Amino acid sequence: MATIVLSAVGASIGAGFGGSVLGLSGAVIGRAVGATLGRVIDQRLLGPGSEVVETGKVDRFRLSGASEGAPIAHVFGRVRISGQVIWATRFQENVTETTSGGKGAPRPQTTTVEYSYSVSLAVALCEGEITRVGRIWADGVEMSRDDLNLRVYNGSETQQPDPKISAVEGAGDAPSYRGIAYVVIEDLELGQFGNRVPQFSFEVLRPAQGDFQSDVPDLVRGVRGVAMIPGTGEYALAATPVHYSQGPGINTSANVNTPSGKTDLVTSVEMLDEELPRCGSVSLVVSWFGNDLRCSHCSIRPMVEQSEYDGAGMAWQVSGVSRSAAQEVPRIDNRPVYGGTPADRSVIEAIGALRDAGKAVMYYPFILMTQQIGNGLPDPWSGADDQPRMPWRGRITLNAAPGQPGSTDQTAAAASEVAAFFGTAQASDFTVSGDTVSYSGPNEWSYRRFILHNAALAKAAGGVDAFCIGSEMVALTTVRGAAHSFPAVTRLKALAADVRQILGPGCKPTYAADWLEYFGFNDGAGSRYFHLDSLGRCQYRLYRHRQLCCRTGATRSTMPMPIGSNLQPNYLKANIEGGEGFDWYHSSPEGEAAQNRVPITDDAYGEPWVWRYKDLRSWWQN
Repeated sequence: MATIVLSAVGASIGAGFGGSVLGLSGAVIGRAVGATLGRVIDQRLLGPGSEVVETGKVDRFRLSGASEGAPIAHVFGRVRISGQVIWATRFQENVTETTSGGKGAPRPQTTTVEYSYSVSLAVALCEGEITRVGRIWADGVEMSRDDLNLRVYNGSETQQPDPKISAVEGAGDAPSYRGIAYVVIEDLELGQFGNRVPQFSFEVLRPAQGDFQSDVPDLVRGVRGVAMIPGTGEYALAATPVHYSQGPGINTSANVNTPSGKTDLVTSVEMLDEELPRCGSVSLVVSWFGNDLRCSHCSIRPMVEQSEYDGAGMAWQVSGVSRSAAQEVPRIDNRPVYGGTPADRSVIEAIGALRDAGKAVMYYPFILMTQQIGNGLPDPWSGADDQPRMPWRGRITLNAAPGQPGSTDQTAAAASEVAAFFGTAQASDFTVSGDTVSYSGPNEWSYRRFILHNAALAKAAGGVDAFCIGSEMVALTTVRGAAHSFPAVTRLKALAADVRQILGPGCKPTYAADWLEYFGFNDGAGSRYFHLDSLGRCQYRLYRHRQLCCRTGATRSTMPMPIGSNLQPNYLKANIEGGEGFDWYHSSPEGEAAQNRVPITDDAYGEPWVWRYKDLRSWWQN
């Protein structure tokens, strides 16, 4: 360094003056002068010995969004809002000292003093009462709520003062801000934001208020059950993180896709609790895949999105099939058209997570069809060379649909085709050991294997409250065997009994009928068959008032309900036992377009309720 070099030069110059004694003295003097000059240069370049270096020192702070007299926002729905700072502490200065160099080190000793700052603040969001604060952004960058010491006050008229505000201001001087939704962020570290308070914005959810039902103050609090869809995604239902290892240092998360740092399932359940506080039940949808509309040719099996990489921490396995042995879902432009079937273990974790959240669980096995354009499979409905792309499962029928040339409908052969679809797997073919379900039955990918495996999986998870043995199999349940029998319905009844055997009497097996099938089968010859009476549950719409109100050509006088009418709730309630499907029907698409309503009557027997698919009360009474 300059100190060493110049001290040596000074010594050699000083030695040139005087004798040996003087020369010695001159060398010493010269070394001292040179070292002094060198130290000055070193201090300029490297800093002085034992020098104090300060970093991060801030002399002035400003709070963003703290305007006095700013209006309080009044919002509905899901809104991103910045809010106003309504309270803050003094900035806390934190000092950290570190020492380097000295004691034999080539550089002088240096003490570095680092300053960091934190602050606690409250931000008013809007008029309450909100249901939740969702995502949070700081300077436009989304951040995890878990990274903030955050408390949310929903703006109720009974909320109490925040403990931090009370501690700073005094118990008697801390306001409750009742009627104002706000958040308190305690001890916010400012270093990551350049030692300043960032510009925060918050995703706020506030339901629209409604007074049409005294027991349901708004639509959000009126929702009591939801369906968890799409029912696909190999690890979408896993409560623990899973990633794909694609090589050294290359990991892709399979189920952590939000800044929360939690799995998608856990994040979703937390959001469900906050957004729909009265929701007490969840339909857990789990999909397998069908490949043909001809029931005797249709297999139903689990599939994966890709077979190259498996999940680290949770290898994909469904019904004893590993990833390498599973078929892949179809692809378009090298992208899978569906997510894969959820891994068995992920389903068990999902049931546990929902149960821990206090939700009743209805397990809902679901069929998605995989046919693509140019599939080369004969269409049983038209005789065309190809079946439609990814058709509705409700179109699964005989090799030739009823009414088509060559159909076996109303014969024993039709029952045989249906039997091939259901297969012969038995409840005893499934063994539950811990979180693993083993299968030892016939080598088939049948409907019974599909349903019974999922029932056994629900058992492995500790059971569920209800189990759906099928849904919207309209064409299949109306296939008739000999002597006006309905073979698919008979087999569904047996399947329901097997599911009850697996899951016990505490579980309610059910069938989710489509609104086109649950009110019976009209054979077109004047006879109505209530073929699904013993299967139970159904779903139907109150009225297609939105489509009718917006239909081209409909006049104001023929609209069933004026747009914007404040009588909509009463109108909808009236249509539970009235309107389309109760008092009248459209005899053709043309009649529907023209709003020609044909009364529903029964001149032969005086039992019009037989033909009214919405007349539930009469069905039960009769």
